Amino acid sequence: MDTSRHYLTTTIPYVNARPHLGFALELVQADALARHHRLRGREVRLVSGTDDNSLKNVLAAEAAGTDVQAFVDGNAAAFAALAGPLSLSLDDFVRTSGAPRHRAGVEELWRRCAASGDLYRRAYEGLYCVGCEQFYSPAELDGGCCPEHGTEPQRVAEENWFFRLSRYADRLRELIGSGALRVEPATRRNEVLALIDGGLRDFSVSRSRERARGWGIPVPGDPTQVVYVWWDALGSYVTGLGFGTEGPAFEHWWASPGRRTHLLGKGVLRFHAVYWPALLLSAGLPLPTDLLVHGYLTVDGRKIGKSAGNGVDPTALVAAYGTDAVRWWLLREVPRSGDTDFSVDRLVDRADADFAGGVGNLVHRVVTALHRFRGGVVPSGPSCLEAPAAVGALAEGCGAVSRLVDEALAAYDFRRALGAVWAVVEEANRCVDAARPWELARAERAGDAGAGARLDHVLRALVAACGVLAEELRPFVPDAAERIRERLTPVGGRLPVSRPLFGRLRTEGG
Repeated sequence: MDTSRHYLTTTIPYVNARPHLGFALELVQADALARHHRLRGREVRLVSGTDDNSLKNVLAAEAAGTDVQAFVDGNAAAFAALAGPLSLSLDDFVRTSGAPRHRAGVEELWRRCAASGDLYRRAYEGLYCVGCEQFYSPAELDGGCCPEHGTEPQRVAEENWFFRLSRYADRLRELIGSGALRVEPATRRNEVLALIDGGLRDFSVSRSRERARGWGIPVPGDPTQVVYVWWDALGSYVTGLGFGTEGPAFEHWWASPGRRTHLLGKGVLRFHAVYWPALLLSAGLPLPTDLLVHGYLTVDGRKIGKSAGNGVDPTALVAAYGTDAVRWWLLREVPRSGDTDFSVDRLVDRADADFAGGVGNLVHRVVTALHRFRGGVVPSGPSCLEAPAAVGALAEGCGAVSRLVDEALAAYDFRRALGAVWAVVEEANRCVDAARPWELARAERAGDAGAGARLDHVLRALVAACGVLAEELRPFVPDAAERIRERLTPVGGRLPVSRPLFGRLRTEGG
């Protein structure tokens, strides 16, 4: 497996409403991984997009009294615009409506599965949740309601095309159980294996054109049906690379050795870990290598959602508190597994403690000391054999942080990665307190040449540690990292005069 090439995707959300913070979590996680791999010199492609061809989008447009395409275009633009306030480094943004490359790829995927004998047509009656865009068996419902949305599903009877999912149960169990298709965290992998062991039923992969209101991609050779929205949406992971149009990007990023990583929420695990790999197996295409599954963001214990009415607008949040604070909370507070409750107070407290009171205070202390004792010039010279022991501990921490971040992100653990970075902040502050540069400067002025050498050594180590922080923070809070780097870049041979890097978000009495 070539780990120097990484193709990273987020899910593509429905555009029945404007984006909320729950999807921003996935975007920021994906962006942090992409930036991390680029920082380590790896080849990266990061892609997001929107799921335009959904019945729930049509119903939302009808409720708004708006043309469907205009409605979809407006909300899709709001999702694409998140790249600015969230400082995303997206390489592509795939929309599923009106894009010739996407339709061509969806049609080619259909033809390949049909050629494998995995598509057949039959009458069907079942319970359908429009919010999930999927059928449920009565046993899967919670008190007769969709377990995800809490609404009673509709009873639908029609004739559709079906995919022979049952044919791929053994192969999927082998791939996921062996780790060839990696599902993280382990609780989600076990969930998928239990789903497979419970028996996989063939599933409907088309909808009548009438029920879809004519919205969606027609089934090749059957204009009375449109392609099921999940088939359509999952296909975007390869259609954006030119699959079906002989684009070179597909060969480079999907059909060649490398990591193919999907980030997704736990609510759509079945589609990504069962349906999607089965479609790819049927079509004779490579599978993703990694499925990285996150929990939900909640507000007062309730999942944030467009239909729940408790969505937190990420753009407004950034406007009020800044990109760094939002990205930092999403990466520093959300665990590898489980749900996380969001509040503005938690975001503000974390930003003030870590930015204003943590790394910002450290950089300010170091640069101020450098100006006070060395006129803003980073001292050169050999290492001092009599340097305080705390300097050695700091150097050791700086030397280990890259490896620790690598290990944490290989395990899809952003909190552990940032904990490793934060250990350098804490070690540097301990170094300042233990080495006491102001006392070394006083001893130097009193004629102790050795104290001057020790002071130089301490200042060099502290500036170097701040540089390590600026570098290792780049994937997580690129804007903040750039401000730290600028503060450590000499102008005319001297560092700029220090001033506070990060203001406190919570004012007195606020």
